[in-house]
Amino acid sequence: MSELPASQSGRWRQGVQRVRPHLRSAVLFAAGLLAAFGAILLYSVIFPPPTPLTTHDVDDSIAQAFASATPPPAYSASVYQIILPSLVLIQVEVPDDEGETKPGLGSGVVIDDSGHILTSLHVVNDASEIQVTFADGTESDAQVAIEQPENDIAVLTAAQLPELVAPATLGNPNAMHIGDEAFVVGHPLGLYGSMSAGVISGFNRSFKPPDSDLRLHDLIQIDAAVNPGNSGGPLLNRQGHVIGIVTALANPTE
Repeated sequence: MSELPASQSGRWRQGVQRVRPHLRSAVLFAAGLLAAFGAILLYSVIFPPPTPLTTHDVDDSIAQAFASATPPPAYSASVYQIILPSLVLIQVEVPDDEGETKPGLGSGVVIDDSGHILTSLHVVNDASEIQVTFADGTESDAQVAIEQPENDIAVLTAAQLPELVAPATLGNPNAMHIGDEAFVVGHPLGLYGSMSAGVISGFNRSFKPPDSDLRLHDLIQIDAAVNPGNSGGPLLNRQGHVIGIVTALANPTE
């Protein structure tokens, strides 16, 4: 075998030396591609691609979310919990023309830290005995401290107060509008702590009670159910604030 001349042999070595770095880079690049491709394959095995969602899947997910969601409490439930500690049952004995006494009942609401009770005057008017029962069960004799016949309003003071006096918050009736929700809480027909709901039906109404010579003015009309025993109870807005006192049930048949 013949040998290359020295000059050609030198040029061949230089050519090989120039090619080697490129070969090394190509080998490293190929190894990098293989490693990356292997990582992609491994990831696809460990974490397979998600199954495409269908419209049916989306509908099922939405239905499950609605089914498991806890609905917020109704405004009426919140209003009731707010006012209940301030609610008062009022029982009276009223003498009649024959010298006997007849029982009566109504509702009231505590309005300050001193335990004053706001109610309707006709609930306690001419009563020889007034007994109040607070929300915690505390019973006490009471007497009329303030009365406003023109508004059918009375304020009572109790001889004995509960350990914890829970006054209601007085709201602004002028902030109400026709159609706003309104709630009545009281003791209709002696049913303690009953609630009815409705809306504000009108303002500036007037009404003459059948057993009174005075006509009441600037009344709020509501469509919530009201029965005997509700008188003196609070009329409430959605925040549980007192915006009025139940004073009369207008019966169109009378």
